[in-house]
Amino acid sequence: MLGDKLGEETGKVTVRRVLPSEGGGPKVETSFQASGKLLGVEASNFGTYTGVLRPDGHIFGAGQGVVMGKNGETAMWTGGGVGSFTPSGGTSFRGAIYYQTQSPQWARLNGVAAVFEYEEDASGNTRDETWEWK
Repeated sequence: MLGDKLGEETGKVTVRRVLPSEGGGPKVETSFQASGKLLGVEASNFGTYTGVLRPDGHIFGAGQGVVMGKNGETAMWTGGGVGSFTPSGGTSFRGAIYYQTQSPQWARLNGVAAVFEYEEDASGNTRDETWEWK
């Protein structure tokens, strides 16, 4: 069951590169930066994920990053999800994310499994929303 909305942000893909596929489908590394709010705190998010195209056309992605709040808060995150290409040339992912922080304002995140929706358009603009998974 979905719980509280934890955050939302918009951003931009900053780098994309093709990696060796290691015998699977095409593998692409994507880095992005975004800004928005996490637990009500204005924040910037920097992350990188790799996506591997599966034979059925879906994409498996896994990544990590850092969120920095305007008052000095920091949190690391790791996550993974499954996505697909959109008709307009972007991608759409759904998955889970886990945070680790020592910042008192975000301490609640240490015990939360979160789920996210991540959208990227053909121009590399990103948007995502994250909820607590209860």
